[in-house]
Amino acid sequence: MSRGRTCRRCLYGDRHPLGLTIDEEGICSGCRIHEEKDRLDWNARWRRLEELVAPYRVRDASAYDCIVPVSGAGDSYFIVHLVKERLGMNPLLVSYNKLFNTPLGIRNLANLRIRFNCDLLLQHVNPVSVKKVTRATLRQFGSMYWHCLAGQTVFPVQTAVRYRIPLIVWGAHQGLEQVGMFSHEHEVEMTRRYRKDHDLMGREADDLLSIFDTLNEGDIWQFRYPGDDELDAVGVRGIYLGNFVRWDPRRQHEQMIDTHGYRSARFERTFDTYDHVDCWNYMGIHDHLKLVKHGYSRVTDHACREIRHGRMTREQALRLVGAHSCAEPGQVELFCEWLGIDRRALQFIVDCHRNPEFWTETEPGRWAPRETVTARGAAAPGPEDDPGFRVNEALEFGAERRYVTVGKGFPV
Repeated sequence: MSRGRTCRRCLYGDRHPLGLTIDEEGICSGCRIHEEKDRLDWNARWRRLEELVAPYRVRDASAYDCIVPVSGAGDSYFIVHLVKERLGMNPLLVSYNKLFNTPLGIRNLANLRIRFNCDLLLQHVNPVSVKKVTRATLRQFGSMYWHCLAGQTVFPVQTAVRYRIPLIVWGAHQGLEQVGMFSHEHEVEMTRRYRKDHDLMGREADDLLSIFDTLNEGDIWQFRYPGDDELDAVGVRGIYLGNFVRWDPRRQHEQMIDTHGYRSARFERTFDTYDHVDCWNYMGIHDHLKLVKHGYSRVTDHACREIRHGRMTREQALRLVGAHSCAEPGQVELFCEWLGIDRRALQFIVDCHRNPEFWTETEPGRWAPRETVTARGAAAPGPEDDPGFRVNEALEFGAERRYVTVGKGFPV
């Protein structure tokens, strides 16, 4: 990731944007916290979860016990499985429409609602406002995904306040899983502060307003976090299942493929076929911007996770990261058409946010990565390096390659 220190076990460096430390043995804080997964009594942790959610159970069958944020990918299936089928709770599912939806993501979301027989509440923000917000965040701090991150983390909280449902159940905590920001035993919960500092890159909705921009109150109000008085009146809290369950996204996805019909697809920029199949841009332009700004991409996250779970060697991970990290982002033309900008204009904006710590301009407009754990120069992966992720569908799901702005679902 950088020319600083790199973990001897995984591929993360000490300049990780979430903050990471490396001990005297050369092992990072993320790997150290991951060791808890093999030492904690997970049966006892599950009993602790049951005790924690018990006060939120509602006797009225027409009411909801909790809110569960979902999408057509990620860990949504496994989260709902735990909440409804193992804890026996009645959740209200909520989902933010990111507008970059793949047909496969729409299918997975429809299938999730049907298989688990849950009510689903969708938030659709005015696409004109979303485009204005995306132009502003792309220009100001190099993020075309801010509205997705803001929407999917605030809509569940707004819904909890509006419907007076105090408990929100999330999956795993990113800071814990990646960099060991907390211990599982800390039982950290969702906070406004963490959302702003890490999920939103330090920018709340009101921070986007500027006399130098065309954004106004009407464009950003739906991304605004409820006030403390509103949260306190309902007693809103957000817990993470990853504190109580031995979290393993690969095994969880494969279980959901076998039991609940989750479908996966192949990406050019990573070997993981389960993650973010609902979005055309997460593993495309968004991931490319991550590489440009931070010197590493999503495939490094996937590789570090597989190393920690003992399914991949560090050398194998380096080869796979080298093969995937600098692949061209797909569907750039789709994004440019949606946003109404020229591809050269997009490239100009991307280069404005390029971090010279990780990139060298070899000639005007041409950039080369410095030697980092993106593994430039690593040997090409061979057949023996295939980590064996399953593919059972394509992102298009037999439909046209386009954004599905509003989808009613597909035959499942």
